[in-house]
Amino acid sequence: MNTQTAVTSLTDLQGSYALDPSHSSVSFVARHAMITKVRGYFPNFSGTAQLDGQNPAASSVQVEIDVNSVDTRSADRDGHLRSGDFFDVEKYPTWTFRSTDVKVTGGNEFEVTGDLTIKDVTRPVTIPFEFTGAALDPFGNQRAGFEGEVDVNRKDFGLTWNAALETGGVLVSEKVKLVFEISAIKQA
Repeated sequence: MNTQTAVTSLTDLQGSYALDPSHSSVSFVARHAMITKVRGYFPNFSGTAQLDGQNPAASSVQVEIDVNSVDTRSADRDGHLRSGDFFDVEKYPTWTFRSTDVKVTGGNEFEVTGDLTIKDVTRPVTIPFEFTGAALDPFGNQRAGFEGEVDVNRKDFGLTWNAALETGGVLVSEKVKLVFEISAIKQA
């Protein structure tokens, strides 16, 4: 018999959770040539969360992203992103996010503020999230789902490479959207 308490709202979340990369996505979206969007994913990442739905300020989140795992469905573009022009993965193989504050903004919506480190630059960011629900999976794991996204200026993190276009504008937008679709498993 399962003795876990049903989780129906953000305030019910309690305990330690581990991010499940096989059922989660960490990705980005940037404009290319000022006319289309390019999407990329980081399939290799890990993270933990200590959740206290009754006292959200006591919650914390830590995420590490293996930047070398970048996948934009173009080997040439992925190679360029891994190079010193962009991510410089030989020198900076990991991006990190460490929360400094969590606050509920209404219903099942909350904000996670923390320090995002890309390359050797650390800046504070606030990511709006939504708690999308919880379920007990067929293997007896309590799962919780979260979705969030935030726009960052890549130049703020030392990602400054670009190329001018003959028609005006630049090849890669400064604004990049970071997107998080997370399934987290409660730890024993």
